[in-house]
Amino acid sequence: MKEKMLQKVQENKTMIIAIALGIIVGSLVLWLILGKSKKNNLLSKNQNANVTVNAEQPILNTGNVSPLSGIACADWNRRPFAVMQPSDVTARPASGFSEADMVFEMPVITASITRLMGVYVCGNPEDIGSMRSARHDFVHIAKGLDAIFVHWGRSSIEKFMELLNSGVIDDMNCNNDAGKSAGQYCYRKEGMPRGVDSGYAKFAKLLEGAKAFGYRMEDQFVGYPHQAEAPLDQRPNGGHLRVAFASPYDTAYDYDKESNSYLRSWDGKEDTDRNNGKRIAPKNVAVLFAASAQIEGQYNNVQLGDPWFDSSDSGEAFYYLNGQEIKGSWKKDKSTASSKLFFYDESGQEIKFVPGQIWVEILEPGQRLKWEPAAN
Repeated sequence: MKEKMLQKVQENKTMIIAIALGIIVGSLVLWLILGKSKKNNLLSKNQNANVTVNAEQPILNTGNVSPLSGIACADWNRRPFAVMQPSDVTARPASGFSEADMVFEMPVITASITRLMGVYVCGNPEDIGSMRSARHDFVHIAKGLDAIFVHWGRSSIEKFMELLNSGVIDDMNCNNDAGKSAGQYCYRKEGMPRGVDSGYAKFAKLLEGAKAFGYRMEDQFVGYPHQAEAPLDQRPNGGHLRVAFASPYDTAYDYDKESNSYLRSWDGKEDTDRNNGKRIAPKNVAVLFAASAQIEGQYNNVQLGDPWFDSSDSGEAFYYLNGQEIKGSWKKDKSTASSKLFFYDESGQEIKFVPGQIWVEILEPGQRLKWEPAAN
């Protein structure tokens, strides 16, 4: 009897040990699974910080549409023209922007004067101007869009002059002081307040010049993805966006529900196109944050991922389309000038723009960006 009792106790001990070991092993497996899941979640939340840019991007638009705006047009496959233009008050209103597929605007003196680059695929404006000198920060953006770069002069940074002379980009220089001399395809517009504001070009002449220089005219840019516009009943009743460059370069946009566009103002005044009097009203506004610092004399450098001066090639971004604000990031691989400028949402997916003009504002950290949605 005693032996049976001892045997029973021993069996119970063995069972208890087995159960305890099972619990320990199960807990360890569960800990490993949860740990891996948590790590994956953290990686997912932080993937924008280390987005890998795939150089072999598929074509993102199908059909006869602009790779930039997603709008169908006769010249959808024509190589873009990226034209440098000033923001000076005396040069306003500018000519051509209402017909641009895409526009870039950023400081060319830290916390001060801005400059713009209109990019044209579908649009054929009668005039483009005023035109102004190039800055290196715009060259790699134009290169990444597979654009022909058009400008009236360039900064006097020696390294930049060498870049233009080396043929780093297919360019047309109306001032004939670096790169491909193209003064014969540009002209001086009469009646402008200042001589520096009188540089213009007929778009038809730019096309003629590019062909004469033997530049490839077929576009090879992979494009930006697009989505359908929100139905009218799903759009907000309005909204106001302030992009606080230093005055008088500060800009603002008022969202218009009917047209699903952002009515642009410059220094508190309506921004219109000198060519046709149309209000500038992009369908999409992208605001990128990038540090800027003076590097030589009056010239600055914006950290936008160029391979010549930059140590940073990504940052915070905000996107405005369909009357909504979307937080995200931007990325441009600084290992090559021809890399695409990517626009991402918080999940690391490319932003799908509404078909129409994209206006890209580049602010410095500390400059104010404010979105005020409408009270529906």
